[in-house]
Amino acid sequence: MKEKLLLEKSYHLYRKSLEIVPGGSLGVRRPTFYIGEEYPLFLKSGNGGRVLDVDGNEYVDLICGYGPLILGHREKEIDDAVCEKLKTHGYCFALTHEMQLELAQKLTEIIPCAEMCLFAKTGSDVTTTAIRIARHVTKRNKVLRCGYHGWHEWCVTGKGGIPKKAYEDILPFPYGDLNLLEDLLKEHGDDTAAIIITPVEHELNRPVKDPEPGYLEGVKELADKHGALLIFDEIRTGFRYHIGGAQRWFGVTPQLAAFGKGLANGFAISALVGAKEYMQAAADAVYISATYYSDGLAQLAALKTIEILERENVPQALREKGNRFAQRVEALIKKSAVPCLYSGSPFMPYFTFHSGDESKDRRMRDVFFTSLIRNRILIGPNHHGYIAHRHTAEDLKAVLDAIEEALADVSTAV
Repeated sequence: MKEKLLLEKSYHLYRKSLEIVPGGSLGVRRPTFYIGEEYPLFLKSGNGGRVLDVDGNEYVDLICGYGPLILGHREKEIDDAVCEKLKTHGYCFALTHEMQLELAQKLTEIIPCAEMCLFAKTGSDVTTTAIRIARHVTKRNKVLRCGYHGWHEWCVTGKGGIPKKAYEDILPFPYGDLNLLEDLLKEHGDDTAAIIITPVEHELNRPVKDPEPGYLEGVKELADKHGALLIFDEIRTGFRYHIGGAQRWFGVTPQLAAFGKGLANGFAISALVGAKEYMQAAADAVYISATYYSDGLAQLAALKTIEILERENVPQALREKGNRFAQRVEALIKKSAVPCLYSGSPFMPYFTFHSGDESKDRRMRDVFFTSLIRNRILIGPNHHGYIAHRHTAEDLKAVLDAIEEALADVSTAV
């Protein structure tokens, strides 16, 4: 295995941060989410499919900001449009920017369930808004959930500081099992306001999984049968699977859907879209407001992103690129005989290990991802990555070479 990277400045900044920032950073950016002191903690710049850390190490970036960078870093056409608008018109206004109407119109054209749209900043904002709307229009309390939907009180995994009553009406169900979902609805259907689900399974530390034929259709049928709203959390799948989202790709239309991440290629914006009869509740009865929700620059970035996605047929290009990459990866895994599973093809690559021995699997994972980061491939060991439009053939060749070496390191070490 290659020598450990020089990360002196990164960890110096981290130690200083610990004094004034809880944990040094928040959530999945903490070093405990990675491996020892192998990963950089502070990045300096990005361009295309690569990033540079504060110590001068360059990486092929497969984290992509945890999903927003569907095109790549420093996308000139988007950045130029935003900078020009900022210089000529300013930024923060008390009232609504005209870009909101233009973006809403565009989303209603391309997303099947979108008759109306509202905009926020994060995925958690719009999944929570969807739940609030569903509870209002159905006059029910319970929500059946499947997948990660953010950090707000009703759905966050860590329960520190949250009273039980904030989530006691939230009932989880496993992805892919219609029988268990039906059992929950038999017991709670009369008080179920919504079923919220990620169309593709991408739970932390688990293989990424597309739905089996008929599964999403079955979820929708059960929701309709029991009078619950079906909500798709498309924060990650939106604009990757199809310009109209996974709902367009899989042919199942929910009542409401949450979008974010790839919507504006890194600019902070999210959207809740859905049928007018439900979305209209946000006009008065369901209160939604924040200072920065009416952000014309992020809305402009979203419009430019969608323009490029359509013009360059990015979802199809990503699918073809990702499938070719997956074929090469799977051949390398087969050749190595390491019990490694590659999932998430073609958009969200993820590696998990399945020897039957949990401690051995953890050791294989640590060796594998340590080898990757030392070969300057930035992808997290506990979270799937992303393939971006600006990842070049050279970038992905570097990743493949690093994967081959990492599998060899696992075979040697474990």
